[in-house]
Amino acid sequence: MRIARMRRGVATSALAVSVVLGVATSPAPAVASAETFFFNDVGSTAVPRADCGPGSLPETGMQGDVPAEDRNSGRSTQGYRCNMSLIGGLQDRGGGLLSVTYDHCSYTSTFFPGNLLDSDTPGVQVLDVSNPAQPVLSTTLNEPAMLGGTWESLKVNKARKLLAATAVPAALGTGYFSVYDISDCAHPRLLNRGAGTDVTMPLPFISHEGGFSPDGNTYWVSGPAPGFLTAIDIRNPAEPRITWQGLHGLGGHGFGITPDGNRMYLSNLGGITVLDISAVQRGDPYPTVPQLATYLWTDGFFNQHSIPVTYGGKPYIFTVDETGGGGIKVFDVADPAHADIVQKIKLEIQLHANTAANLRSSQGGSVFSYDPHYCVVDRPTDPTALACSWESSGIRVFDIRDLDGIREIAYYNPPAQTGKNLQLTNSPHALSSLIGVSLFDFVPLARAAFEGKTDPRVAFGPRTGMVAFGDLSADWCFSPPEFHGNQIWTSCSDNGFMALQLDDSVYEAPTNQASTYGQ
Repeated sequence: MRIARMRRGVATSALAVSVVLGVATSPAPAVASAETFFFNDVGSTAVPRADCGPGSLPETGMQGDVPAEDRNSGRSTQGYRCNMSLIGGLQDRGGGLLSVTYDHCSYTSTFFPGNLLDSDTPGVQVLDVSNPAQPVLSTTLNEPAMLGGTWESLKVNKARKLLAATAVPAALGTGYFSVYDISDCAHPRLLNRGAGTDVTMPLPFISHEGGFSPDGNTYWVSGPAPGFLTAIDIRNPAEPRITWQGLHGLGGHGFGITPDGNRMYLSNLGGITVLDISAVQRGDPYPTVPQLATYLWTDGFFNQHSIPVTYGGKPYIFTVDETGGGGIKVFDVADPAHADIVQKIKLEIQLHANTAANLRSSQGGSVFSYDPHYCVVDRPTDPTALACSWESSGIRVFDIRDLDGIREIAYYNPPAQTGKNLQLTNSPHALSSLIGVSLFDFVPLARAAFEGKTDPRVAFGPRTGMVAFGDLSADWCFSPPEFHGNQIWTSCSDNGFMALQLDDSVYEAPTNQASTYGQ
């Protein structure tokens, strides 16, 4: 299937601009040209709804919505579930921006400065989930990178059994990076006591997000403004060193890396940039990072990350838009320099025609509303299921065995923690709720109204005017929901860590399950 679109090619520099910050960077090679492609179509179809079985407590409105009436009446404090249920969890003071898992453990990120208000256990929480019904706190990690707010940098590499993060106190950070051995997952062991961890030995990078190459030899750091990308060599994790840095554009975000480590799909403010990172992967002494192509679109913005997969040996990526109602796009990347969008995944609440209804219900919920953030496939080769954190729509699970027949099979939107703003000091939602209005909904609403596809008057409802002091009437779910057999382990900002059970009737874990989110 090919999605109709318009595109226009523009010659651009094929090399990310190297910047010297006290480290060796590559000499300037001959510059080739790469194209920039524009996709102007807006997806107008939602995936089919899940057929909810016994024990479900389904949504009361359109797919993905938490209606204003449910928020005001208290109905949202019961949550919504369909073919998925809670086994156990650990809320504490909130789940930060994300959690990641390895073996029988989960690691909960920190949100600065709220995490420091927990005088007993500040820092990244290490949870022992040997008994998913009763997760317990094993220890906390309190190196500077962990105390400084890890934002979207806390990641695990299973191949080398490593955990790492950078300090990101306020959407942007620099200097501090720590890496741990998690062979004993409940008791991580710090590996770099010098550079990156010692407060007198910061590393020169700009960070918002980070993640590993598949082999675990490189930790990549991405900064949002400017679009600054850094490769940290951790072949010897006791002595991390920066081997390449470059500017790739005005802004950056997350990324996805192919299993061979040679290609990066780097998120930018309005799409993705494809980079050849094979020289860094090889460990060349003076690596270059050519740009292969850039893809930009108007259907969604602030692209979050990408997941490289294959179907029948043919490469694709799932790429996620954090805001603007763009949902998830599936690209055929057999030729990464001339890729095509072949499918989109959206919920009903994200559709162009429903932008006014989206704004109506999300008021008082703060800046984010109903968009995906991190997704996970259950295996990179011929994946069968995709699980996504979908901000105020909760955790959504899709059958993706057939790209032409993607459908939702389950969801779990946890109970709203209405009114608990002051208790949840490690929740970015609680702090952000100083702002009540969903700022990122206005761009798609304006476009839809201009095109005559929605009635902006619908946006006015019982929560209109809640421009400050949001009430946490629906959670924010940002973490990668990772498959552990028929369970999903994840966290949401207000509810903290959760172990969820997928009904056997809708999902059977493949024998070669290998949960991955592309980093």
